[in-house]
Amino acid sequence: MTTATPARHHDGLTTFWIVTFAWTFAFWLFAITLDGPAMTSPTLVPYLLGGFGPVIGAIAVRIRRSRRRQPIPAHTVRLRLRPRLFWALPMLALASGTVLAAALLAEFLGGPAMSLTEGRELIATAGGTVPFLISMLVGGPLAEEPGWRGAAYPRLRASMSRLRAGLLLGAAWAVWHLPLFFINGTLQSEFGLVSWSGLLFTLSVFPMALLTGYAYELAGVAASVAVHFGVNTTIALLTLKAPATQALVLSVQIIVAAALLAAQRNRGQDRPALDHREMAELR
Repeated sequence: MTTATPARHHDGLTTFWIVTFAWTFAFWLFAITLDGPAMTSPTLVPYLLGGFGPVIGAIAVRIRRSRRRQPIPAHTVRLRLRPRLFWALPMLALASGTVLAAALLAEFLGGPAMSLTEGRELIATAGGTVPFLISMLVGGPLAEEPGWRGAAYPRLRASMSRLRAGLLLGAAWAVWHLPLFFINGTLQSEFGLVSWSGLLFTLSVFPMALLTGYAYELAGVAASVAVHFGVNTTIALLTLKAPATQALVLSVQIIVAAALLAAQRNRGQDRPALDHREMAELR
């Protein structure tokens, strides 16, 4: 009987990285050369398409497996109506709560007061509440989570701890966002790459990677989408752009992520997720 070596499970992961970054960077670099606002034509098309890089990467991995006539890995969390799936709702509340708690704390400490004024304007610009929520769900959560958490994260967890997998994926996620700092009209370009806000945004993806990874292991991609959606939407509605408030959001999310990881570790659930047989299936 043969066993899989640690390198074998990185096969599909390499495909994911190459396709994801090639797709996203090709479109976003094109958007940069157009030098127009992100949400206006002709920049809008490559800007939006670039955001789907992680999903395209996940599809490439699935096609590769299909061509090899390999089954779906046993560990994959499929979208089924089962009790675990409903963990997405409390994870959504928790994610939004981290942002709201930080905003309230910032106001209490003398920082910018919370306001929904710009949030209401954003909803009006989108054409109403429903179009706004759909845009927030698609642009980010649905465009990214099936890739980052649905394809890359379980492959990393096959051979490493939850913390290490989350931090490594967070680093890749941070690099993936870099072109956005050079596309006019994006939140990142408004911050500027060399600024406190730009630095805090980049750092914020690390606790987000840990929180979405935790959610994935709890209830699959649906839960990681819920966390991503909850954080992005709450930040957008409250218009949290002040560096002091960003720092508090980062701090609160680090504390929450650390607490969740510690709870899992205390229950002995932080070992690599898969055995040798399942690691072989990841190829």
